[in-house]
Amino acid sequence: MEIWQIVGLALIVTIMSVVLKQIRPEIALQLTILAGASIFILVLSKVKVIVELLQTLADQANISSYYLLIILKIVGVAYLAEFGAQICRDAGENSLATKIELAAKIGVILLAIPIIVAITESLVRLVP
Repeated sequence: MEIWQIVGLALIVTIMSVVLKQIRPEIALQLTILAGASIFILVLSKVKVIVELLQTLADQANISSYYLLIILKIVGVAYLAEFGAQICRDAGENSLATKIELAAKIGVILLAIPIIVAITESLVRLVP
């Protein structure tokens, strides 16, 4: 799906949501969440192309796919957390959105530990 189609879908759902909020706010929220999830799923097919390209580049540069996998997991956590936090904000749950963001930050740090250790070990070997 092209970006203009995604933007068009989002604009149509936004207009419908604004109208529905006056009549049935709970349905408007569900419609917004459904549209957001649909757009997320549509974009996932593009992510596969990006991952394959990064894998090819990592192979050419002799970079371990282990580290590439960690980086991709970190990016995935960041995107999923942002998506979840925005849904919570749309529902008026700012406090819950903040908790999602905090959990994601901690998750990113945990995922990054092997990379931090590898960099630290490399620096220790360079400095006598």
